[in-house]
Amino acid sequence: MSNSPAPETLRLRAADDHAITALCYPSIRTEHARMVVAGATGVPQRFYRRMAEYMSQRGVSVLTLDYRGIGLSKPPTLKGFPADQMDWVSDLAAGVEHMGNGSVPLYVVGHSLGGHAFGLLPNHHKVAGLYTFATGAGWHGWMTRGERLKAIVMWNTVAPLLAAWKGYLAWSVIGMGEDLPLKAYQQWRRWCQHPRYFFDDPQMAATVARFREVRTPIVAANATDDAWAPPASRDAFMGAGYINAPWKGLDLTPQGLRVRHIGHMGYFRPGAEPLWQAALDWFATLPEAGAAADHVTALDERRRA
Repeated sequence: MSNSPAPETLRLRAADDHAITALCYPSIRTEHARMVVAGATGVPQRFYRRMAEYMSQRGVSVLTLDYRGIGLSKPPTLKGFPADQMDWVSDLAAGVEHMGNGSVPLYVVGHSLGGHAFGLLPNHHKVAGLYTFATGAGWHGWMTRGERLKAIVMWNTVAPLLAAWKGYLAWSVIGMGEDLPLKAYQQWRRWCQHPRYFFDDPQMAATVARFREVRTPIVAANATDDAWAPPASRDAFMGAGYINAPWKGLDLTPQGLRVRHIGHMGYFRPGAEPLWQAALDWFATLPEAGAAADHVTALDERRRA
């Protein structure tokens, strides 16, 4: 990847005019597609650099971004910073808007939260396909026994103490990732108490109704050794939300990838190149977003008739 040019730093404006920082990895060949990476909670965008460079070498221009409060979009202090996860959806929408110029197909690769946020986007219709890794419901009941106990302790003891101490989720203190704004953390904690994540939260009923509008083809790939988001967790979330989208689940094994461990983060680490190529190969089979939307609309009209 050393021959890849340095990415271009961009300042994007969300719908509320809040500025976030994104990095654009332009295709080093003739551009035949564009891609937005919808990252995971508390994971800075530079974590996805290897995949972005891989894609750029294969004719795909890639945009990564940091949600407000994270990485390059972090304010001087998170204490009192009013960002929540709906703001992160708005940030992702800005990335889709920037890359969706219509001249080439636009795709989204999601990681965990990225698969949640996609169904809430106001401009998901511009995307020809979503390939998301490690997206699940977050409920401890879907996890392995050891991970379940860790999640219960984290949500009921460790996280509340850190939040009370700092005024935000000071995750970096215990080496768990980027610190999170207080409201975003509180939403995450509440939704993880439910088997179907925010679909079981009465406060979110009107918001998550947006998922019904999604017709974008989706692959949801989860590793069998992903203790946080195993395939059963994925199926609970995807089945509850993307009810009108053609989606399929893909179970990944470390043996199939010829690595010792995938877990929740290994989808984007060295050795994961076959996963990135599989996403590219699948994207290549899809119609462009407009053609796909017209096809689905025609099917819906036939059903109603």
